[in-house]
Amino acid sequence: MSGVIDGLKKLFRSFLMFSLKNRWLVLVGDLTLCSVGYVASVLLHNRYLYSDLSLLDSVKIGLLYVFFCFIIFVLLKSFRGLIRHLQYQEMGRLSIAMLLPSVLLYGSIQVLHLQMQMPFQYAFQLFLLNLVLLLVFRYVIVYLYHYTYAYSNRKQHNTLIYGMGAHSVALAQWVTKSAKQDYRVVGFVTRNNGVKKTHIQNLTVFNLSYDNVYREIFRKNVTTLIFPDYVTVRKEQVFLTTCLEKGLNVLVSPPFEGVDDKDNLRFQMKPIQFEDLLGREEIQINMDLIAAQLEAKTILVTGAAGSIGSELVRQLATFRPARLILFDIAETPLHHLRLEIEQKFPNLTFVPVIGDVRDANRLDFVFRQYAPTFVYHAAAYKHVPLMEENPCEALLVNVMGTRLLADTSLKYGVERFVMVSTDKAVNPTNVMGCSKRIAEIYVQSLARACKQAGSRIQFVTTRFGNVLGSNGSVIPHFKEQIEKGGPLTVTHKDIIRYFMTIPEACRLVLEAASFGNSGEIYVFDMGEPVKIIDLARRMIIMAGMKPDIDIEIKIIGLRPGEKLYEELLSNSENTLPTVHEKIMVASVREYDLGSVTENVNELIELSKKVDIQGTVKAMKRLVPEFKSKNSPFELLDEAQQL
Repeated sequence: MSGVIDGLKKLFRSFLMFSLKNRWLVLVGDLTLCSVGYVASVLLHNRYLYSDLSLLDSVKIGLLYVFFCFIIFVLLKSFRGLIRHLQYQEMGRLSIAMLLPSVLLYGSIQVLHLQMQMPFQYAFQLFLLNLVLLLVFRYVIVYLYHYTYAYSNRKQHNTLIYGMGAHSVALAQWVTKSAKQDYRVVGFVTRNNGVKKTHIQNLTVFNLSYDNVYREIFRKNVTTLIFPDYVTVRKEQVFLTTCLEKGLNVLVSPPFEGVDDKDNLRFQMKPIQFEDLLGREEIQINMDLIAAQLEAKTILVTGAAGSIGSELVRQLATFRPARLILFDIAETPLHHLRLEIEQKFPNLTFVPVIGDVRDANRLDFVFRQYAPTFVYHAAAYKHVPLMEENPCEALLVNVMGTRLLADTSLKYGVERFVMVSTDKAVNPTNVMGCSKRIAEIYVQSLARACKQAGSRIQFVTTRFGNVLGSNGSVIPHFKEQIEKGGPLTVTHKDIIRYFMTIPEACRLVLEAASFGNSGEIYVFDMGEPVKIIDLARRMIIMAGMKPDIDIEIKIIGLRPGEKLYEELLSNSENTLPTVHEKIMVASVREYDLGSVTENVNELIELSKKVDIQGTVKAMKRLVPEFKSKNSPFELLDEAQQL
């Protein structure tokens, strides 16, 4: 039986594809139905009303009516609409298309003085009969289309759709009509307190406030829950966690991405990722302002192959710059980025450059060769424990590299220099954070000196916390540990961190750079901090396992230089609002460029000699709030206090 149905499905789909390419076939079908309706109308008129129409008159009127139908159908293009996606607008157009030929036929009968009793009643009867025939024909096509495309021999997953808004209803329709569907919608679930015992599309709407949804999930053997968007995901974390604990497969559908070449909606459903739960409302940025600044400009991105740098490249590419310079020391990641950009942005002019921000000659060559107008500086050493063990390298890359890049930008007349910093620069407890703070100080003092000298270059610093999914960050680390069966290692049960998605962070960098004033440090709204141990538990649950039963969570102690919580501002700093509600400007201490330069020169010389103790001592002198935590360098703080 299934073979016969599959054969009919194939035949019906072939017919639809043929009619899609040959719309005149629909016109012929409509005219045929109109002819059948006309004959039926004549028979009804002669049999039950008056037998006054001769065969010759019937043929004349019939040909005239079909001609009128042909003209009206062509003018109104009623045959060009896709029958399988019949909408109310198409039904209205079809009604008009059937009414006009009947009106013209009635007028012709009057003008030609044909012997016919009650011509108006006859024309109205003809209109109704043919309208019903054409509508029935279309509804049959719709029914067959839905049936053949929804029929599947595969086991379907009983599915609940969250919400009852337009997106949720459209999502349910798409799941029901999908040619490759694996899901069968059995109902909706909502938290709308005004809804009780409601149905949508003959499907029950379960209310989380009134109904025992979990009992219904068990009774209906529901295996899948689909959220229509990320906003509802973030609002229902408790419900989502409970569903995950009960073994449900949870999916999310971003806003649909249009219609493909086969006329199918692209919802691109995907499994819930932990990153989806930590994001906030989509950040709106001033696209027009950014586009006006960046379009047709040459832009240099350092650290272009890194997590932040590569996302900056992707977002900058959408603003149609004249050229993008991708500067990075890592050969393989830069090669991968090159392949990606070639595929996604085939019309973009870009230049991958292997180089080190510590190499003054290499930087000078790049600026002479390509003359960048904007510089986004994302190159940095960022891993706290590694930099605690290699402080001289941290300083050479994060401080000397930043100074060389900033000085070269000033030398070659760059319009805007944007530095990507970190919340670890606030009251730093580790070498990495202190090195970034020193880089901030140098850029800020250089900006101040340039202002006083009348230079037009703009130096802008952006500061934010941890980004989800970046290389070496906690999310990929936990995923890898889960795949290996655990344990998940957490440094401290009370440790918390601010998190932001990489695209979100980069959007804010672009926004802050678009309006930022020279010398200012911009901090981002990072939302609520996240407890790392709660993050570990949630990720284990999302993997379909139970914390401390299937996978152990192990407390291993704070790493060198690590602190329990990060800050976006030091105690002596405060913030002022900007034109963007998610971005604030920090009021920070100002430094003299001359004294800063002397200190930085000393640090660089000590680092080049690999004088570890001397380097860290000099860092603490320049940044007195730098107090080491869980590190051998705590001894230096104790010595200063004596």
